[in-house]
Amino acid sequence: MNFICALMAVLALTALGLAGAASPGLRFALVVIAPYAAMAVFIVGVFYRVMVWAHSAVPFRIPTTSGQQKSLPWIKYGRLESPCTSLGVVGRMALEIVLFRSLFRNNKAELRAGGRLVFGEEKFLWLGALAFHWSLLIVILRHLRLFLNPVPSWVLGLQSLDGFFQISMPVLYLSDGILWIALGYLLLRRLSNAQVRYISLFTDYFALCLLLCVVTTGGLMRYASRVDIRPIKEFALSLMRFSPHVPAEFSPLFATHVFLVSVLLAYFPFSKLMHMGGVFLSPTRNLANNNRMKRHVNAWDYPVEVHTYAQWEEEYRAKIKAAGLPLEGS
Repeated sequence: MNFICALMAVLALTALGLAGAASPGLRFALVVIAPYAAMAVFIVGVFYRVMVWAHSAVPFRIPTTSGQQKSLPWIKYGRLESPCTSLGVVGRMALEIVLFRSLFRNNKAELRAGGRLVFGEEKFLWLGALAFHWSLLIVILRHLRLFLNPVPSWVLGLQSLDGFFQISMPVLYLSDGILWIALGYLLLRRLSNAQVRYISLFTDYFALCLLLCVVTTGGLMRYASRVDIRPIKEFALSLMRFSPHVPAEFSPLFATHVFLVSVLLAYFPFSKLMHMGGVFLSPTRNLANNNRMKRHVNAWDYPVEVHTYAQWEEEYRAKIKAAGLPLEGS
């Protein structure tokens, strides 16, 4: 039911984009007002979430580790698994952000015939997540050619490398295919795995379905309808100059694509997609494990009036004695 509701919501947004592109007034709202509003919500929302996390009290070192902590000089410790220096934390964070090191260790449990519980590795999840994030990054960087003039040489180089195989005309970008396959795998995993399906919410399906629609509309524009890139770039540059000019001949598919991207941007700060920024502020990842080397004192600790057991016993001594209960002070 959560998947059906999420799919219907995304299809309704897609239909709104296709229908609105036919009307000049709605078209302006979809491709001009919506992107500006979405970007404002995105910037303010991300800033607010980051500030809330940054002001969270972290009085003690609580890093999650999977290696030997530094102790005696003759005991080898994990420099990346349990870092005790800032340089080690940087290396650990780099492996986490670039290669998803903790997800690589993810395990799964299956209850097989005869009530036998079997534990195994879950490398396909790691591979699917890694492929999705890296291909999405490449696609976003390739889109910079629409917003920059002249286009930086490294963007053109990345574009050439991504379309190196040239197995079709127009050139088929490898990142496009990988992104679609990775998103399809992540969605099918949520639907086919009973345990994952049980804990999946509407928001989990909505983000995946929305991303799939964004990728699909973008792919249709490039490989099916063959939208002219020149008016699109002129329009994108006019947006960057804050003097938007909507072309007279406007593709409904492009308007839908822009509208769905705007919805994704506005939704981003309030969803689980915000883990992109949260991983940098996670105290279980960005703290050095130096508890044996340095004493950490709670900076938020303050004197609190307490009521000790001795005071409680003295207060109720007569009643305790009348009830025949033992007293420590006697």
